[in-house]
Amino acid sequence: MPMKTFILMTRMASQDANIMEVATKLKGRGRTESGWIKAVKEKCPKVKFVAHYALLGTWDFMDIYEAPDEETAAIVSLLSRSSGAHRVESWVAIPNSRLMEMAEAIETQCE
Repeated sequence: MPMKTFILMTRMASQDANIMEVATKLKGRGRTESGWIKAVKEKCPKVKFVAHYALLGTWDFMDIYEAPDEETAAIVSLLSRSSGAHRVESWVAIPNSRLMEMAEAIETQCE
């Protein structure tokens, strides 16, 4: 079964948090991140992390990873939330080439 690509968006503090709260959360993330990754590896050994980015904007971090299914992605999200994230969202990412194939199939079926 092919792996699916997921995007995990993480916000460490609420948007109205003051700078000290955000700094404290980010500093603590360094300590909890290694524990979070260890927990993901233990509970979801098939997950493969592709990239990790710090962001400027609404979200603080974006992780791109591959997992066998949505249930595994849900566990990754729950583990992130349990390690101190204020808010997380998981998105499935479909390669653009696959989306184009799907669009062509729809067109063919509608003709």
